[in-house]
Amino acid sequence: MLGLILVYFIGKRFYDLSVAYNQKKWLFAILGVASYYVGAIVIGGFTLGIIDGLFDLGIDWDNNLGAGLLALPFGLLTVYLFYILLKKKWEKTGVEVKDEIQDIGKAPKEDF
Repeated sequence: MLGLILVYFIGKRFYDLSVAYNQKKWLFAILGVASYYVGAIVIGGFTLGIIDGLFDLGIDWDNNLGAGLLALPFGLLTVYLFYILLKKKWEKTGVEVKDEIQDIGKAPKEDF
């Protein structure tokens, strides 16, 4: 249940970010959630597996809750880095949206 709440808030953050920069909303919400799972399962699992093999920590891999809690920081770090990367990229290439509805009927400005 807590995992669903975490997925909701991650997706919501990426959805709001894509709305702010006029990007595809649902695509980036899904990519944000996918980045969590990639970070937690792939990066976290691989890193913990290597560390467990090198230092013989004796991690109980059959305990899903314990393994999930160990991989949680890797997933959150991946989400944070992906969020910062998208935000910086969109700030650099951002399109300025002008609200031109107030300018209807006015003469165009001429710059000399």
